[in-house]
Amino acid sequence: MTQAALDDLVSLLDLEPIEVNIFRGRSPDENRQRVFGGQVAGQALVAAGRTVDPTRQVHSLHAYFLRPGDPTVPIIYEVDRIRDGKSFTTRRVVAIQHGKAIFNLSASFQVAESGADHQLPMPEAPDPESLPTFHERMEPWKEQMGDWYSRPRPIDIRYVDDPPRALDRTEKRQAEQQVWLRADGTLPDDPLLHVCIVVYASDMSLLDSVLMAHNLSWDQPSLMGASLDHAMWFHRSFKADEWLLYDQESTSASGARGLARGEIFRHDGALVVSVVQEGLIRLVGGK
Repeated sequence: MTQAALDDLVSLLDLEPIEVNIFRGRSPDENRQRVFGGQVAGQALVAAGRTVDPTRQVHSLHAYFLRPGDPTVPIIYEVDRIRDGKSFTTRRVVAIQHGKAIFNLSASFQVAESGADHQLPMPEAPDPESLPTFHERMEPWKEQMGDWYSRPRPIDIRYVDDPPRALDRTEKRQAEQQVWLRADGTLPDDPLLHVCIVVYASDMSLLDSVLMAHNLSWDQPSLMGASLDHAMWFHRSFKADEWLLYDQESTSASGARGLARGEIFRHDGALVVSVVQEGLIRLVGGK
């Protein structure tokens, strides 16, 4: 386990309060051209959650990525307390850099209630402990991946397929993949933190499923990709430092955009999160 990398992520999500409803976040000291989308989404949810009664748990979020984030300057998060009802609490968060909005998020929180209960069954998948680690799986591509291969990773990701479908361009693949993931270490017992860690991780690998149907990969110079919007629904409790199966598929691609969805299951088969994301999938010059 790389507890140090996970501790850095926990620190990254621990926003600085600078005024009522206003928080400041930072980016890791890494060589990135723009802020990772999962980071700003996770930080925005932390900002929202800091203004909500902790007995109310987030049940959904809807977000738009508006501009690339600048990793060299802080991000200001402004929280709008839209509604505090008897059962539901609603918050809107805007992330700001250089005087402009780069991201916005709406999140809804709910008191614990009982009711009807059913779910999709968990698909079959090999046990995560039987699969190679990220570095073992990606070793054949480490030269072309460069710093992305060697940097510390707070999330332990185990790809079910070998080779990972988004890196294999020998043939078109079905627009689907599975990965196991968990925080690589031990987290404090804070339900909001566990949710925010999964929000952070949910932006990893999901759009890969769009590329598979078109024999594309992220390392192509002609391919421009970015997250556009992101939605999540939280169904049941989970711990982000225990194994979660992320079952992913792309349902459509058109207009230089691709849509992907994922279901996240606990190791015991419980469906805990549903995710839908649309991303920019643009071939520069139409190639």
